[in-house]
Amino acid sequence: MNEEGRIDYGYLSINHAGEELCGDHVQVARGDDGSLTLVLADGIGSGVVASILSTLTSAMLSRMVQGGIPLEECVSSLIETLPLARDRGNVAYCTFTICKIDRDYLTTIYNFDNPDPVFIKNGQIMDLHYKEMELSGKRIHKAVTYLEVGDQLSMFSDGAVYAGNEKTLNFLWDRDAIAAYLKANYSKWISAKSVATILIDHCASLYDGKPGDDTTCLTVKRREPYQANILFGPPTKKEDDEAVIGGFLELPGFHIVSGGTTCQVVANHLHSEIKGGYESGDPDIPPISDIKGVDLATEGIVTLSKVLAYANDYIGSAHEYASWNLKDDGASLIAKILFDNATDIVFYVGYAVNPAHQDEEFGFGFKRKMKIVDELASALKKMGKVVTLKYF
Repeated sequence: MNEEGRIDYGYLSINHAGEELCGDHVQVARGDDGSLTLVLADGIGSGVVASILSTLTSAMLSRMVQGGIPLEECVSSLIETLPLARDRGNVAYCTFTICKIDRDYLTTIYNFDNPDPVFIKNGQIMDLHYKEMELSGKRIHKAVTYLEVGDQLSMFSDGAVYAGNEKTLNFLWDRDAIAAYLKANYSKWISAKSVATILIDHCASLYDGKPGDDTTCLTVKRREPYQANILFGPPTKKEDDEAVIGGFLELPGFHIVSGGTTCQVVANHLHSEIKGGYESGDPDIPPISDIKGVDLATEGIVTLSKVLAYANDYIGSAHEYASWNLKDDGASLIAKILFDNATDIVFYVGYAVNPAHQDEEFGFGFKRKMKIVDELASALKKMGKVVTLKYF
C-alpha cells in the first residue's frame, strides 16, 4: 500500500453461549504483490465442527489467493470441496466473505451466503453494486469498488443479524439496522478494531449477554496517515536534552510526554511551567499535567503500564474497551490516541536512569521501563500501526 493512505483492519467475535470455540473465523493474508486478502468464514451451527470448518475455509481461501491463484478460481475450488448439510436442505457447511484489496486500493468482494457487507463513504451508506454469478452450482455475489481515504467496509456473520430477536424482542434489528448503527457510530478517528468492537458489544447486549449464535464483525478502513509521538524518559546525556527535545517537538502530529522528570526537561526547553495535576477520578492512575506546547503530559511508568494492559486486552477480546474509551485519565487518553486516532507512532525513549525508580521491590526500574516500551510497541504493531523506536 502506498503513502496515500493506511489500510486498517480489525475484527472481534463472541461465541455462542456455552461454547468454548467460535464457529466463525477470520484469516488475513498479504500477497507478494502488496495486496491484502481478508476472509470471514462462518461454519454452520456452533461448536467444534463449525470452528474446524470455518478455520479450514478461511485458511484455504487466503492461502490460495496468497499463492497467486485467481480469486474466482479460489472461490470455485472451495465451493466444490465444501461438504453439504443433508439434514438442513443441502446447504453448505460454511459460508464466507472475501475482501481483496490490491496495492492501488481496488477492492473485490465475494460473498457467499453471509449478510451483505456495509460500505460507508463520506459518512454515508453506499450500496455496493453486486453481480450475481454461479460458481460450481452456487450463487455468489461479487462487487468491485475503490477504497478512498475515509471509506469503511464492515463484514459480519449472520449472528449479528439475529441478535436481539429472542432475548430483547428487538425484531427491527436487521441488516439495515446494523448499517444505520454503523453509520451513526462512524468517525474517521476511530480504528477498524473499535468499529468491530462497538458493533459486537451492541450485539452482545441485544443477546442479553447470552449469544444465540457465534457473532463476528470484520472491518477494514482506508485512513489518512496520522502520527502520534511519545517521549518517555530524558536522554542519557544531559547535554543532549536540547537537541533531542527540539527534534521531538518538531515531529508532525500529536505529542505526548510521559514521566515527571521528562515533563520537567520539556518544560525547561519550552521555557514553560508545568501546571497540574488534573485528577481524573481514577485513584489508580496518576493525574495529568499541562505544558504549553505539548498536547498531553502524564506520569510515566504507572500510566504506561496501564496503557500496556489496555493494549494487550484490545488486541484480544477488547473487554476493557469501554473502560478507556469513556474515561479521561492519562492512561485512557493515551490509549485513545495510540489505539484509535494514530496510524503511525514514534517513540522517543531516553536511557537516563531515574534514581527514584530503582526500587525493584515495587516493580520499577530501568529494565521495567524498557520492557514496557518493547511490549507496548509490539502490541501496537499487532494492531497494524507503523511503529518507530528511537533511543537516546
